Amino acid sequence: MEPNFIQKMHCALLKWYDHNQRALPWRETNDPYAIWASEVMLQQTQVNTVIPYYGRFLKQFPTIHALAEADLQAVLKVWEGLGYYSRARNFHRAAKLVVEAHEGTVPDNWISLRRLPGIGDYIAAAVLSIAFNQPYAVIDGNVKRVLARFFLIDAPANKTSSHRTFKGYADQLLHMDEPGTYNQAMMELGARICSPRTPLCNACPLQPQCKAYLSDATETYPRRIKAKTTPVHNIATGVVVHLGRILLTRRMNDGLLGGLWEFPGGKLKAGETPEKACVREIHEETGLSIVVREYLTRVKHAYTHFKIIMDVFICEALSTEIVLDGPVDYCWITLNEIDHYPLPKANHKFLHLLKEEMLK
Repeated sequence: MEPNFIQKMHCALLKWYDHNQRALPWRETNDPYAIWASEVMLQQTQVNTVIPYYGRFLKQFPTIHALAEADLQAVLKVWEGLGYYSRARNFHRAAKLVVEAHEGTVPDNWISLRRLPGIGDYIAAAVLSIAFNQPYAVIDGNVKRVLARFFLIDAPANKTSSHRTFKGYADQLLHMDEPGTYNQAMMELGARICSPRTPLCNACPLQPQCKAYLSDATETYPRRIKAKTTPVHNIATGVVVHLGRILLTRRMNDGLLGGLWEFPGGKLKAGETPEKACVREIHEETGLSIVVREYLTRVKHAYTHFKIIMDVFICEALSTEIVLDGPVDYCWITLNEIDHYPLPKANHKFLHLLKEEMLK
């Protein structure tokens, strides 16, 4: 690319960003830890959703030492509802490693940063460019969309093998003197102007150079591989009651919703009713014999790669001896204590009904 072309693009983009950037809390700090925290939270999560979580998280864990010393359950509780809990677990582990191996200082080099749990190319590039002004191009969904339209890139944006193509273009465009500001400007442009549908081309600073705009092809880019149909799983869940207390079980730390507490249950087998599945799953997971007393509600919830339809029952334990198979811990709590435990969002969807029912 011609140097004049890139310089003109930089000038237009940074001028637009200077006048139009949103006032976001992580843009008001130079602390690498706080910037890192924001990038972890912003992965696959919208800005407006992250803002309140970001404030609460840094209030409770204002430094990397505070996070490293915290109990994982406390970290998961602050993260509760934000989803993708492996981000929180990895951030917690990484904080411990930074304190142990780097004396509590966030590494300012690619190799050391990439070795930390949960840090891939995107977060490493974001932290190094924004916090340390190092020349690494950030490539996320917003940036890919801008690049695809700006250059008419035919490589599918959601195909893993296309990443090298987008990286090549991103590296060529990177502002070497102001990489952090440039990266944020590109992401801001993709989020606010170069949107997936009906982009605001007339407000775009790159319009005069954008090949998609000039060829009337903005709706065609970025190209994407058609997603597969999302599977739906039927789940049965039981609120097991014994002597006025309810049973929670804790998931193992690895995997989906790792480390969270939940009401026990699981998937229905072929031809099985939700009620029978509830009795079977709870017995398999806890060793308890239960009887279903009443049906509470049905909950629908979507995860990244699948959806669930969850039928929820209020049950009574006929025995008290628990032998866990799957969960790694359990507790009997009063309903008033439930807010102390980090729960999956799907469980939160019926808590208000459970409270109403049990307070009758």
